[in-house]
Amino acid sequence: MSDWLHDPDGFAAMMPEGFEVGVSTAAFQIEGAVREDGRGPSTWDTFMAEPGRILDGSDASVATDHYHRYPEDVALMRELGVDSYRFSLAWPRIQPEGSGPRNKAGIAFYDRLLDELLAAGIRPMATLFHWDMPEPLQHKGGWMTRDTAPRFADFAAIAGEAFGDRIDKWVTINEPATVTLYGYGLGIHAPGATLMFDALLAGHHQLLGHGLAVQALRSVGVSGGIGITNVHSPVEPATNNFAAKQYAKVFDLVHNRIYADPVLLGQYPKFPFLARKEFRALTEVNADDLKIISQPLDFYGLNYYMPHRVAAGTPTDNATPDGVSANGMEDLPFHLAEWPEFESTGFGWPIAPEYFGVMLREFAELYSEKAPPLYITEGGASFNDVVAPDGTIDDSDRVNYLADHMAEAFTGASGIDVRGYYVWTLMDNWEWASGFGERFGLVHVDFATQKRTPKTSFRWLQKVLSARA
Repeated sequence: MSDWLHDPDGFAAMMPEGFEVGVSTAAFQIEGAVREDGRGPSTWDTFMAEPGRILDGSDASVATDHYHRYPEDVALMRELGVDSYRFSLAWPRIQPEGSGPRNKAGIAFYDRLLDELLAAGIRPMATLFHWDMPEPLQHKGGWMTRDTAPRFADFAAIAGEAFGDRIDKWVTINEPATVTLYGYGLGIHAPGATLMFDALLAGHHQLLGHGLAVQALRSVGVSGGIGITNVHSPVEPATNNFAAKQYAKVFDLVHNRIYADPVLLGQYPKFPFLARKEFRALTEVNADDLKIISQPLDFYGLNYYMPHRVAAGTPTDNATPDGVSANGMEDLPFHLAEWPEFESTGFGWPIAPEYFGVMLREFAELYSEKAPPLYITEGGASFNDVVAPDGTIDDSDRVNYLADHMAEAFTGASGIDVRGYYVWTLMDNWEWASGFGERFGLVHVDFATQKRTPKTSFRWLQKVLSARA
């Protein structure tokens, strides 16, 4: 790792002119207030209430109480000096049933948040779906049901009508790959289904929902740009044997290609002959769906955290990269191998910024002729942050992580237009199935008192952005 902690001015000098720097959050992880002001239940409310689902047994009913403390959080962003804030609109807060009437109190909350951001000079980037589906839609099948896609478009139209004059960029769906794999395939995220490869239909319906949402946003005349975000990871075989290479190709398809190819190229990739049975649901889709999915976008969002290494053979346990177990993984003929050559984050994820550069170059090679401008809509790391006796939090490891990865975003790809980097995340939050155990924030949160304390990484980025200006 490089040591940029003591040279924020030098790092700022590397940043391209006009490069956008922001922070990202998700509604369910920070808002709390799950039973206030007419908000309906989401799939994650149901999931976290089931015993054994959340690693530390916690829930997000309060989270970081952003619903009541948003002025304090916007003030922190203004102090930090970011250009933009990426947040998500909670579908159950705006349209509690997932269809039908809108909730005026929910819309009023986001009105207040948007006005606060704009008054602070911060451009809003809003995500329509960051995993919190209204529970009534899940009762009807959720993303496994085709009718969810037009319901999502209706929600997009409601949001566009309410906020379209103030939002700078719209993300339709965040990480359809994670929703499909973890939510419907392996059961470690809401809604907790264990459909394995049958879950791929949920991925297609999310992409269809994305395309219909793009149409809906444009039909109501939103002024901001429109895109989608997926998590991308370079995938390599653990060994040079034929089986490992084939399984690495399969994992690359499941994690990366079956989402980016339809959106950017208007078609699904070719599937290996030996795996065509597993991908059958995607070989039988309607050609009209692909036309809807592949409409031109104003930008493409890419989240990057780590590379993946795939080995042949059944795993010795059923642990996932998120530190929780998934039934069914022990039945797979391949598993994710370790990266002993790299240091790791609190989650155990390899810290490998050079593979971020690999990912950008692979993306450019596959999509440069079709891709719109690219934003890194999430990047960050969890560490075991310790509060010192004087109240400070020295997270120098996070500083180096962010500096090395942002530097790759500045220089790591030719032939593709990378315009910004959004740090995950503004403040420590409720980290899905891991509960409160993993801290990703630039700001430390005492979950008992809700006290916010900027960490060393916050002060470093603040100096970088100030020097850039």
